[in-house]
Amino acid sequence: MFARVTLIACMTMGFSILGFPLPGWAADRVWDNELKRNLTDEELNHAEVFMSEEEAVKIILPKSQRVRKEVIELTQDKKTLIEQRIGWKFPEHAFELYIGETGEKIDGYAMVHNTIGKHKHMTYMVGVDAKGACSDVELLVFREARGSEVGRKRFNVQYEGKTVSDPIRLNKDIINITGATMSARSISAGVKRVLVLVDEFYLKPAGIGSDTVAARKPDKGLFGTFLGN
Repeated sequence: MFARVTLIACMTMGFSILGFPLPGWAADRVWDNELKRNLTDEELNHAEVFMSEEEAVKIILPKSQRVRKEVIELTQDKKTLIEQRIGWKFPEHAFELYIGETGEKIDGYAMVHNTIGKHKHMTYMVGVDAKGACSDVELLVFREARGSEVGRKRFNVQYEGKTVSDPIRLNKDIINITGATMSARSISAGVKRVLVLVDEFYLKPAGIGSDTVAARKPDKGLFGTFLGN
């Protein structure tokens, strides 16, 4: 009797007594609030590849004589500072970055990012020019069943020219795409993070970061601090 009850309990949870999933049972169900149903296996395993990392680097840094790769490693203090600047926390402590150079001059930067869309991570590359403005965003791999429109140029061209001083947020300076809100929000947050990382690790040490202009402005006193520039 005990064995029979145990078997029924296992079947209720979707597994046989041997621990294998029963036919027709989705072991990892993911509910989609918009579709009002669980996603199918095909939707969960969907992955649309647009380009490779190497192809994206050539698009973002097309004129550089050479491209080198570096790893940005964050101390906890630096990570906390960057989180405060962008307004949200993230788990990563290291990022890979491409630097395009011609002669002694830096042409720009390119960083691969993986951020969660609606259900799964998408992979894209963000380009930053030598002065700290976003130069390009290229979608590499999209793993959601819907929302790949964020990879189209008519959408991601909105990021070009954005700097750390811009909000880079939906309904503020980025126009959303219907049906791709989570993906658009995720890329926007990622672009902001890349800009801040480049600013903190490369532009500020070179004396051309976001704090350079502020440091050179005359002190306006207490009222200037409260009222802004």
